[in-house]
Amino acid sequence: MATQYDIVRLATVVSTQDAAREMMAASGRPTLVVADRQVTGRGRQGRAWVPPDRGMFASLSFVSDWDVPVRTLIPLATAVAVADSVDEMFDLRLGLRWPNDLMMSGDKVGGILVETSGDIVTVGCGLNLWWADPIEGARGLLGRDPGDSIAPALAAAWVEALVGYLEKGSEAWPREAYEEASLTLGREVTWEDGTGSAVAIADDGALVVAQGDELVVLRAGEVHTQDRR
Repeated sequence: MATQYDIVRLATVVSTQDAAREMMAASGRPTLVVADRQVTGRGRQGRAWVPPDRGMFASLSFVSDWDVPVRTLIPLATAVAVADSVDEMFDLRLGLRWPNDLMMSGDKVGGILVETSGDIVTVGCGLNLWWADPIEGARGLLGRDPGDSIAPALAAAWVEALVGYLEKGSEAWPREAYEEASLTLGREVTWEDGTGSAVAIADDGALVVAQGDELVVLRAGEVHTQDRR
């Protein structure tokens, strides 16, 4: 993708994913949408959307020149970009739970969603910046409300990092950084069809699990670590 992209900040949006994709399609230019408030997000496995008190809601839509089979690496590269940006801005380290959860102290603080429509790829990240009374299993990143200026700065930071990875090509995706931050690799995991030990990330971003003497490659669906809260 080209390094230059439009940045649009909205007070309230139904979904930054939809807004970014529609603006990209209309203008033909890569577009980053950052919203102060998102009304309806898309959770995994049909879960209801529950927004935090203060969040970062951002989506980047662009035309990808990565080959289709390796676009599945984009969520993992995005996770590293977000984690590094959080570390640089707040001196906090996030853990990465395959395939798209951002974790801190055992609780989920955010997630990543990547959707494709032809060659248009839309990468979204929602991050709980502050949450006075979070739902079970979730938490806010910060102990107090940071105000409304932090989200745009954080969104710009992780998008710049992601663009750097995208322009280097899929062969240069930050595998080592992802594996170092992974909360899934090296642990016992369960999924719909069984239990095993997560041993590697495949070349397309899939999770490789050892189940007895066999290796199982998981590309989608729910995967839980055995110590999941």
